[in-house]
Amino acid sequence: MDHDFYAYMGRMKYIRRWALMHSTVDENIMEHSWEVAEIAHALALIENEMFGGKVDLYRTLCYAVYHEASEVVTGDLPTPIKYFNEHIRSAYKDLEALSCRKLVDKLPEELRESYASFIFPDEKSIEYRLMKCADRFAAYVKCVEEVKSGNREFVKAKETIGKDIEGMQEKSCVYFRENILPSFEKTLDELDR
Repeated sequence: MDHDFYAYMGRMKYIRRWALMHSTVDENIMEHSWEVAEIAHALALIENEMFGGKVDLYRTLCYAVYHEASEVVTGDLPTPIKYFNEHIRSAYKDLEALSCRKLVDKLPEELRESYASFIFPDEKSIEYRLMKCADRFAAYVKCVEEVKSGNREFVKAKETIGKDIEGMQEKSCVYFRENILPSFEKTLDELDR
């Protein structure tokens, strides 16, 4: 039997994000997932080391790495469509779950349970919440980069995502928003000072 899971994951580099918007630099879901993993790792470390948390770093990283896994089957459905109404949102969640099940079934049987625990995350866990914060931070950073490049196409998205970020309550997310996120607004010369 072929175990096609990894070949599917390798196709993440072909799935373009922000499909309805002009980007000065295209972004694919593989690049995005790496950035989410980097930020989620930072949030987990901040939570543990600065605020006495008990976040599982491995779980947080795996949630981030696989958070877009379903999109290798479905593609990246633009946000305005995905969240247009409750019926579409619910149908899309069902489609995502079906896609994830298809992917897990493409693994050797001995690995399925382990991968399923990351591809179907515990949505009530701190690790999941931090990954979701990291996902929004990564989207915000993309907007910042586009606006800095003179692309007004991302101004409204930056404002909308910025409001989401303002509502984050986890201590590590607040710390990241206040102390780290502003650095992404700087130029290279400003960072080098």
